[in-house]
Amino acid sequence: MTSDVLEKILKHTRQTAMLQSTMALLEWDQNTGLPSNAAEYRAEQLTMLAGLLHKRRVDPQLGDWINQLSEQTGNQDPLAPSSVMARCIKREYQRAIKLPQSLVQAISHATSIGQQIWVESKLRDDFSGFLPCLEKIIELKRQEADCLAAPGQSRYDVMLDSYEEGATKERIRRIFDRLRDSLVPLIQEASEKSAKLGPSVVEGRFEIKPQEEFAKWVARQIGFDFDRGRLDQTEHPFCTTLGPHDHRILTRYSKESFSTGFFGVLHEAGHGMYEQGLDPLWYGTPVGSAASLGVHESQSRLWENLVGLSDSFWHWAHPHLLEYFPGSFEGVPLEQLVQDLNRVQPSLIRIEADEVTYNMHILIRFELEEQLMDGQLNARELPNAWKSKYQEYLGVVPTTDQQGVLQDVHWSAGLIGYFPTYTLGNIYAAQLYHAADQQLGGLDRLVRAGEFRPLLEWLQNKVHRHGQSYLPMQLIEQATDQKVDSKYLVEHLKTKC
Repeated sequence: MTSDVLEKILKHTRQTAMLQSTMALLEWDQNTGLPSNAAEYRAEQLTMLAGLLHKRRVDPQLGDWINQLSEQTGNQDPLAPSSVMARCIKREYQRAIKLPQSLVQAISHATSIGQQIWVESKLRDDFSGFLPCLEKIIELKRQEADCLAAPGQSRYDVMLDSYEEGATKERIRRIFDRLRDSLVPLIQEASEKSAKLGPSVVEGRFEIKPQEEFAKWVARQIGFDFDRGRLDQTEHPFCTTLGPHDHRILTRYSKESFSTGFFGVLHEAGHGMYEQGLDPLWYGTPVGSAASLGVHESQSRLWENLVGLSDSFWHWAHPHLLEYFPGSFEGVPLEQLVQDLNRVQPSLIRIEADEVTYNMHILIRFELEEQLMDGQLNARELPNAWKSKYQEYLGVVPTTDQQGVLQDVHWSAGLIGYFPTYTLGNIYAAQLYHAADQQLGGLDRLVRAGEFRPLLEWLQNKVHRHGQSYLPMQLIEQATDQKVDSKYLVEHLKTKC
């Protein structure tokens, strides 16, 4: 039986989610073809909605209901829906009441305009045109962090905790230090192996239409439900949910690279399948919401890398690839295709990076945005700092800001503290895949036969259906029966050498 106060909270939360999904729909539209002259009015629309959302999130009546529910659930099973609701909504409420509505609206306006100017500046390779927006966003995010910070808590720790509850820069730095020690020799060895390969067969000239058709077909085969979702194009790939049965994934295709669009779709489909695996009856509540961004990234990276780059996957997909691209891959042996897709080479663009070097891209962003938030670095210094770190960590230097500091949408959207969740996601993904492999009796056999349903159902049962019932790392430990450990990621990456 649900209590009267829980019913009141559920009604309030679901109505808030409906307003949030309306805002998400405007943001989706903003990223899929909004006329440039419409940017300012769209920013005003989003700003107004952000204000309305904040009012609902700090409603004193909601605070009273949360306190009542917390008292009722004090001795209950912490995994019961009412207990999960009490814990998670209380955390969200306590954070929200610390933020002035004027600041919430200012951030919404600045990031809405910022994303539009970022797109234009990236296309023109004009960092100076984006700089004023970026400076404003960083200053607003510093103010947000100052409002939310507990005594002694750094601004960047506040940002990290927003995306991965319990994360701190010290904890993230320890993870990166351990990974870096393992990755440096792996990058060297794998790069030397890849240097012996011939010309790339996945770079060249590929028409967009067959890329779209093949990627959509594969997304459907691995389990993305197009009756509850759709696939579109944008400048920077992402996934968004607009309702319990409305999950949008977006990618970008390149005529020069098959990998760009295809693996973008696999990545976003992984996000989308996580959203589709959440309980729609609890949509808009913590029980029906993703555990964290790190867990979310584990789902996208698992399908993109652990599945999509495997020999077994291309054993299944190769004949179909030849049907969709007559001539383009004709005469390319399966072994050569797989080797080329797994080629390891330090590069400039994060979303196109190979598995082995990818986390070095994240390390660079982690260090830069930590310095930005703590005032050790200002936005004007970013291009040179970016080039310096790429030289230090990957031995490559961008010749344009388009290839460098302008390549990611995150800072224009105010998503400072988001990047480390990609590496956490890689760690979680490798551990989940290892556990699924053991429990399902060998994933290689299933994937080779194009049987993806057992893996998806395992993930739905072990990860998706739990929502926010567990803290992020607790969820991974519960699913795998082991403490979170980066060794599974390292062991997987060693196969690239």
